[in-house]
Amino acid sequence: MFDHVKFGVSDYEKSKTFFLNALQPLGVKLIDEGTPDYGVEMSSDNVSLCLFHTNDKPAPLHLAFVAKTRQQVDEFYNAALRAGAQDNGAPGLRSYGENYYAAFVIAPDGHNIEAVCHAPG
Repeated sequence: MFDHVKFGVSDYEKSKTFFLNALQPLGVKLIDEGTPDYGVEMSSDNVSLCLFHTNDKPAPLHLAFVAKTRQQVDEFYNAALRAGAQDNGAPGLRSYGENYYAAFVIAPDGHNIEAVCHAPG
């Protein structure tokens, strides 16, 4: 669980478009935006993801977003691929738990982005 996560991206517009489109099926919406060096805030259920432009090269992150249903995981995966992500694991059950249904994609800056649903089928 987190209140917000903020990280730098090398192509602000591309990453903003990617995250807004890929996470839309999970209920994430644009909340606020400033200059690219300040960034953009998107949120769902009082949890925020913030991006800002930087030329620094941080190590790739793994961010897992909660999906309420398995259908949302599927929709996230398809929306992310349409938004330019690379496949890193199609939707399906994983060995991490009995009902761990997840999909993984690689975002524009190499971050491993996951949507996971823990609800039974």
